[in-house]
Amino acid sequence: MSLKIFEYDPYLLPFASDIEQRVKNFENKKRELVGEKGSLLDFANGHEYFGFHRTNDGWVYREWAPAADELWLMGDMNGWNRSSLPLTPIGNGVFEIFLSGTDALWDGCYVKTLVRNGDKIFERTPLYIRRVLQDPDNYTWCGVIVDEPEYKWRKKKFTPKKDLLIYECHIGMAQEKEGIGTYREFCENVLPRVRDLGYTAIQIMAIMEHPYYASFGYQVSSFFAPCSRYGTPNELKALIDKAHSMGLAVLLDVVHSHAVKNTAEGINEFDGTVCQFFHEGPRGDHSAWGTKLFNYNKNEVIHFLLSNLKYWLCEFHFDGFRFDGVTSMIYHDHGLGTSFGDYSKYFSLNTDTEAVTYLQLANALIKEVKPDAVTVAEDMSAMPGMCLPIEEGGIGFDYRLAMGIPDMWIKILKNQSDEQWDMWQIWHELTSRRPAEKYIGYVESHDQALVGDKTVIFRLCDSNMYTSMTKLVSDPVIDRGIALHKLIRFATLTLGGEGYLNFMGNEFGHPEWIDFPREGNGWSYFYCRRQWHLADDPLLRYGDLNEFDREMIGFAKNSRIFRKYPKCLFIDANAQVLVYERAGKVFAINFNPSNSYEGYYVEVKGRGDYRVVLSTDEARFGGYDRISKEYVYKAERQPDGKYRIRVYLPARTALCVGKA
Repeated sequence: MSLKIFEYDPYLLPFASDIEQRVKNFENKKRELVGEKGSLLDFANGHEYFGFHRTNDGWVYREWAPAADELWLMGDMNGWNRSSLPLTPIGNGVFEIFLSGTDALWDGCYVKTLVRNGDKIFERTPLYIRRVLQDPDNYTWCGVIVDEPEYKWRKKKFTPKKDLLIYECHIGMAQEKEGIGTYREFCENVLPRVRDLGYTAIQIMAIMEHPYYASFGYQVSSFFAPCSRYGTPNELKALIDKAHSMGLAVLLDVVHSHAVKNTAEGINEFDGTVCQFFHEGPRGDHSAWGTKLFNYNKNEVIHFLLSNLKYWLCEFHFDGFRFDGVTSMIYHDHGLGTSFGDYSKYFSLNTDTEAVTYLQLANALIKEVKPDAVTVAEDMSAMPGMCLPIEEGGIGFDYRLAMGIPDMWIKILKNQSDEQWDMWQIWHELTSRRPAEKYIGYVESHDQALVGDKTVIFRLCDSNMYTSMTKLVSDPVIDRGIALHKLIRFATLTLGGEGYLNFMGNEFGHPEWIDFPREGNGWSYFYCRRQWHLADDPLLRYGDLNEFDREMIGFAKNSRIFRKYPKCLFIDANAQVLVYERAGKVFAINFNPSNSYEGYYVEVKGRGDYRVVLSTDEARFGGYDRISKEYVYKAERQPDGKYRIRVYLPARTALCVGKA
């Protein structure tokens, strides 16, 4: 078997049998699921068969519960009678019931499923339910019938832009108020900000229903139900529709790596057994997260999960997914404490090949449903081939998150003085990538903003942010923080990947952390919101960072910076200067805390006139306007045959030059 992955990375040749087996596993499992000529597109239709569906003369409800002896439907429609609506077994563990009359169920009708397994009888939330609410009388979670008018899409077709600039967001904490924001409020208050900043996509967290708000949406209970805390399914569709009208793609932060262990609210033990969806014994429990782990080799589980992906793509018009917890999925030890220092760590008995095959199937299905869809893997292990096509020996993702970059910045800020910053270390971390694979670079996501950690701006400025972010006073701590906040982001965007991600509010240096309501903080929402007014106040310096982010994102789009790989021109370790070229532009970053350089030589692409097209030192970005954007630099041919210009490079400043 000849696979391109070995051309990209010959160091993988000793593991050729493992990678070839990866491709065979995918082909064999796909054949097992759909036959020789079938398609995953036609296979992944569980949501169209199971669950509640209105017919011409009534309602049909179907459920898969292979270990159950009996099922009953109960709810508002029968006064919660536990025995009046039995489901009929129809084979292969499937039960169904037909309710005569289109008014037998209605929008907002509360329902639950009663299940008998042997001598045990228990209440469960229907597996494919599309809305879940807490019962106002007893606060238990119940399934809710959705019978909203069909949503009329204004933007029926949408194609994501090629340059992926992601604004990561959380609907509930996106508002100023001390409470939970809604889909409608997000449309009105946040989408216009994202559009004006120039991002090309939003990535929404915590959409799949989860009983514990503080889990950030990562302990899913109902996989087909959008989070009811924020509004109705149609209101989520309206949000996506409006985003599309603004040119914004919408990615779902999908959680197929694990599920909440709750039985009353979740899918765990729906039919009375753990093995319906999950592995039995220790393999089915995530020791660090306290959650349940899917059996990715079970065809019914694959059917459930693939149908879930198709449902979000087709029903809600999502444009792709960020897959959470990929590292946890593809290793039996979930990557906990493992150092992936050599290739043998990727191809060993620790690798969960069944999970790898599922991810290949997921990516193949997504491209069948929506060829322009985008998939992003959250994998800290750097598994080779994660973002290569399956036929080339890969797993099929479009991008992976460059998770080492935020870790590097945190370590530098925590452990090194400004004078100790190592330019070679920064260059290496920002530019090291798997051959032919695309990365999403980022300084901080939601992970770095949680309570117990610190955002970059808080590490830089700390308590001075409470007193000195006003433009009416000068504070060297704040000056340093503002300057380095811009440099770190500019270096990461221009070097760190073929895409970029920012978590909402971090673009303007949102102060403090994210702390969800909990007993320890008096169930307060004070730290679980975004204080947008800080960026809008002309007397505060947050607006300077916000303006720089807008300019930086616009520059990335207009220059198509991600279309080319960066080329190192010069690293001056002693001066703490990086000079590099990308997409026809030349960049120079001076990280030195005190030394400014007059007449610093910067290599350019050839003879001609050049101008500075972007500088972090502009006054509107909180700088000192020491660099002219009007001055024309004449490229001089040097003895080595290269062309250079001489620029003024102030301390803690970055600039980009292009042809005048």
